[in-house]
Amino acid sequence: MIDKKFIGHEFAPVTAEVEKGRLRFFAKATGNNDPIYSDEEAARKAGYPSLPIPPTFLFCLEMDRDNPFDFLDLLKVDLGKILHGEQMFTYHAPVCAGDRITFTSRIADIYDKKGGALEFIVMDTQARNQDGVHVADMRRSIVVRHG
Repeated sequence: MIDKKFIGHEFAPVTAEVEKGRLRFFAKATGNNDPIYSDEEAARKAGYPSLPIPPTFLFCLEMDRDNPFDFLDLLKVDLGKILHGEQMFTYHAPVCAGDRITFTSRIADIYDKKGGALEFIVMDTQARNQDGVHVADMRRSIVVRHG
């Protein structure tokens, strides 16, 4: 069982830059053909200063750290036993190419179901841009399978 003493544990902030090439690649890889994600002129006509991020891109950007699974190491969870259960995003301000986003993550909850056969790790992450503007909140649930 995962030790619940880690509920509330906050990880060191991580900062990543939003790059145009990565945005274009992500949009293409996810089948998003809206020109605002690949054409700067279309993005500007839509009111953005540069290419905006596609809807789930912040999750990928947050993983841009030395060890994206550091929370599993802390909790002593085997990567081979996890499933990505859920991901939610709440956006407060646009994020565009050229922004530098700082992510601050914490373990919001740890609980189990099915008599401990499944454990859930809930991570909350706050994202702020280079000006300190709170641009998004993210929540993800990781499922750990036992047995």
